[in-house]
Amino acid sequence: MTATFAADARTPADLLRSALDGDPARPLVTFYDDGTGERVELSVRTFDNWVAKTSNLLQDELGAGPGDRAALLLPAHWQTAVWLLACWSVGVAAAPGGDPEPADLVVSGPDGLEAAQACSGERVALALRPLGGRFPQRPAGFLDYAAEVPAQGDRFAPYSPVDPEAVALETETGGLPLRLTGEEVVQHARAGAARLGIAPGSRVLSTLPYDTWEGLEAGLLAPLAAGASVVLCRNSAELSAEQWEQRTASERVTLRLG
Repeated sequence: MTATFAADARTPADLLRSALDGDPARPLVTFYDDGTGERVELSVRTFDNWVAKTSNLLQDELGAGPGDRAALLLPAHWQTAVWLLACWSVGVAAAPGGDPEPADLVVSGPDGLEAAQACSGERVALALRPLGGRFPQRPAGFLDYAAEVPAQGDRFAPYSPVDPEAVALETETGGLPLRLTGEEVVQHARAGAARLGIAPGSRVLSTLPYDTWEGLEAGLLAPLAAGASVVLCRNSAELSAEQWEQRTASERVTLRLG
């Protein structure tokens, strides 16, 4: 079944469009931050709306386009998943955890702001606060994502078609660099879904970071490629076995990774 979902998809953005054409009301990303008690659930439609707004911000406000590279200094978070799909919708290569100095733009959470200043291009800061809240005070030299994104359009169309054969992702696997085109991201994601037994309707819980292929596969791409959904858990190392059991049951988790 995993091989037939979005059979004509050649980019990760194509996978999201296929999910939207299928059942837009179903959950796509459920996020827990056990450090703050936050829980956010985004349907396919709501997630796509965030991606559209972020894509418009990238293209129109930040002037990003095909051939550009974005360093994403962000944890595994629902807003990080949005930024990844926005980059791929515009045609920007995403580098989670990548070096910001040579990047055309950098997107950073609170913990990466100092390192992000090495980027001479556009800089965007995410507060990563519950409900997508703003920074109490905008970091100097950065746009505050939460302040900028609400005004963006709810529909997105790239000025230039996204080339499936252009580099879309720079990450690592097993400690080795990995550069993938959009088409290769889709192929790897499908292979991962088949290997892990992820099928349409599966609920995959991941505690892995987004700075390796393994974390991206488990926490976003393989479920997206299979027509499944993901439960992302952050700051959850202190959860007891009983709490994990309760979460697994309440979220109807079918596979836990990490």
